[in-house]
Amino acid sequence: MNCGKSCNCTVFHLDTIKKVEEKLISNDEIHLISNLFKVLSDFTRVKILKAIESEFLCVCDLAHVVGVTKSGISHQMKLLKKYHMVKEKKEGKMVYYKVSNPYIVKLLDDVHQFIKGENHA
Repeated sequence: MNCGKSCNCTVFHLDTIKKVEEKLISNDEIHLISNLFKVLSDFTRVKILKAIESEFLCVCDLAHVVGVTKSGISHQMKLLKKYHMVKEKKEGKMVYYKVSNPYIVKLLDDVHQFIKGENHA
């Protein structure tokens, strides 16, 4: 059977394809996931997230830990806030940041375990 799409390939397992298509998430959700991984594809942003996964840190302390300027931290925070990955706490003129969602911490931990070879199936 011809698939009828632009590739004109032959479909051999129509029942399996239907099962897969029923479970597949929407293209909009796939775009959101893709965008999240784009945010996480930057070394500095991942290091920031790991640094603030369990503690609030101010920009100055983050700059020291991560090894970039305060301006560099602020620039990265704009994107991390846009994607709701960090929360902030203000105390006077000081702003402190921490990872906002435990799923981000878990995702980074899972990827870390994966690259260490502990979850290769």
